Amino acid sequence: MKYLKKTEDKIVKSIEQLEEDAVLKLANDALEAGMEPLYLLKLMAEGMTRVGKLYESRDYFIADLIMAGLIYKDVLRLDHMTRHFHSNPEGTIGKIMIGTVKGDIHDIGKDILRGMLEVNGFEVIDLGVDVPKELFIQKYEEHKPDIIGLSGILTNSIDSMKEVIEAFIGTGRRNEVKLIVGGNHLTEGACNFIGADCFAKDVSDGVEICKKWISGSNRKGERND
Repeated sequence: MKYLKKTEDKIVKSIEQLEEDAVLKLANDALEAGMEPLYLLKLMAEGMTRVGKLYESRDYFIADLIMAGLIYKDVLRLDHMTRHFHSNPEGTIGKIMIGTVKGDIHDIGKDILRGMLEVNGFEVIDLGVDVPKELFIQKYEEHKPDIIGLSGILTNSIDSMKEVIEAFIGTGRRNEVKLIVGGNHLTEGACNFIGADCFAKDVSDGVEICKKWISGSNRKGERND
């Protein structure tokens, strides 16, 4: 148990320090030793959260954020991870559409969410970054997802998120889909202002919320206050 804890700590620390080779070796060794891919992703998310905090404190720069994202994607490409992604014989449990809202080009949080959702059996439609409200509406009509996730780490992304939800209200589609917003700056008050069904600061929490929605009897867009 002590050995496993040391390995877990090393994985998180290596991500925080952007040590790509060390992360890949530790991750692969941990998977070979029996670590569950989902648990590894939780460790990865913790390391990525630390990277985000270093960026916010201006100890890291945008290039460091990009590097962290590349490391994360490399871990997702490990054989054990890719096999796990395609190991659900009964198909997907639900469909979710995600995107970083207009005015924000950050994709690390969104990419982490995508990986964890896929591991948990979701089909994910990723619209990318700087996504305008019109595209969210257009792609909703095309794919009809159960859930839509709006991502943004900039403070002004709150207004863009609100615009997306107001667009859904304007088309009469708001009650057809659950909407979750994600970002470290979000609060319950901001979520209420935006009009989302729920918010998540942590990727793992966001995944659990989506799983709960899919497994529950109410998969529509009414808020569950």
